[in-house]
Amino acid sequence: MQLGVVGLGRMGGNIARRLKNAGHEIVVFDVDAKAVDKLAGEGMTGATGLEDVIKKLKAPRALWIMLPAGKITEETIKTVAAALEPGDIIIDGGNSFYKDDIRRAAELREKKITYVDVGTSGGVWGLERGYCMMIGGTKEAVDHLDPIFKALAPGIGSIELTPGREAHDQRAEHGYIHAGPAGAGHFVKMIHNGIEYGMMQAYAEGFDILKNKASESLPEDQRFTLNLPDIAEVWRRGSVVASWLLDLTSIALAKDETLAGFSGSVEDSGEGRWTIEAAIEEAVPAEVLSASLFARFRSRQQHTFGEKLLSAMRFQFGGHVERK
Repeated sequence: MQLGVVGLGRMGGNIARRLKNAGHEIVVFDVDAKAVDKLAGEGMTGATGLEDVIKKLKAPRALWIMLPAGKITEETIKTVAAALEPGDIIIDGGNSFYKDDIRRAAELREKKITYVDVGTSGGVWGLERGYCMMIGGTKEAVDHLDPIFKALAPGIGSIELTPGREAHDQRAEHGYIHAGPAGAGHFVKMIHNGIEYGMMQAYAEGFDILKNKASESLPEDQRFTLNLPDIAEVWRRGSVVASWLLDLTSIALAKDETLAGFSGSVEDSGEGRWTIEAAIEEAVPAEVLSASLFARFRSRQQHTFGEKLLSAMRFQFGGHVERK
């Protein structure tokens, strides 16, 4: 299948590579010409601009936008929509706000252009591991794009099947779902990232307590100097708190137990805030998720070991570098 990919950053470039490796024909563009040249050298078709991407795609076209949420994505979608034709598809694979998806889909529907939103999780590991995807859009568009999603998804792999799922959509077992109409994909991904904040905060606080068990403020006979890399590693194996985030924590601690390369200033990328806004709109209590968001705000004023661990986890799964 042919697909245009616009935005070749930490995830966009590897999305293009994974699709190319699966046999799909990929046309790529980025404002960074070097990024385009690099992928062209790997067998993809490079484009010099958005209009050139569209010219190189056969109708009906499908164009995957992988850019930061906000103004740049909005302007790119408007630009390509003006050049596309009825029957073409625009995919936003970034982290856009789901209400923007609903609006865009309605606007593009008037031009007979289909809009699909894909909440994409996998970070810098996606080329190797695949991407978990939560997809919003019409059934017809999602079914048409299924070869793309199937190639990007992790697949069943070595994970055991969940008993009792025989009557459910088997795409979920492969790592992607059609969540609902436009906006539903990014809404599910938004909540996913809100939960991620809470899980990361729990690990960070727990390891902070473990580290400070050696504090001189404690009675001497109650002080333990604990091996944090070993604790993270043993919890990965058979523990009820095992997870990919713990895997990444173990990697970070094995490299440097002191996390000296991290200040502990932890950014939030938007989805955590939107998750809390949704909870307020729905009158759903979200104490843990709210607290984890506010903890990130506080981390920019004073830093703990736990916040260094949060920064280390963000770097491990997404390549997020601390703001200087």
